[in-house]
Amino acid sequence: MDHTAHEPEEQPHGTASWGTAVKATLHCLTGCALGEILGMVIGTALGWGNVPTMVAAIGLAFVFGYSFTLFAVLRAGLDLKAAIRVALAADTVSIVVMELVDNAIIALTPGAMDAHVSEGLFWSALLGGFAVAFLITTPVNRWMIGRGRGHAVVHAHH
Repeated sequence: MDHTAHEPEEQPHGTASWGTAVKATLHCLTGCALGEILGMVIGTALGWGNVPTMVAAIGLAFVFGYSFTLFAVLRAGLDLKAAIRVALAADTVSIVVMELVDNAIIALTPGAMDAHVSEGLFWSALLGGFAVAFLITTPVNRWMIGRGRGHAVVHAHH
């Protein structure tokens, strides 16, 4: 994935633009959403309970979230060990915040954890959780990028 689209812009006083933060958060959300949807679909399709389904969904959200950054920095020429360090530094806080918010919304939406993938409640809780997680994670990413952390770490390797 091309990270140059959300390269931190020069900002006074160590701040990042909202546009930069939105792009970084969308990058994170894409990986998290793919992993989480896959985990939720697998868990509900196989009739797993709530806890194993959420564990699978969260685990896959982290795998997919980190993978997007990992593959990008590997293509930029980093060795695997360095690429893993960059992906962990770039994405951990963003993924943690996104997963906490998203999964809290799913868990707190009455009936959502018991809904099947063919039901509107399943998808509305999942997608609504992503939307709220995006709104909460964007300012976190803006703060981190403005301080040279989070997705700002990736840009030293482009």
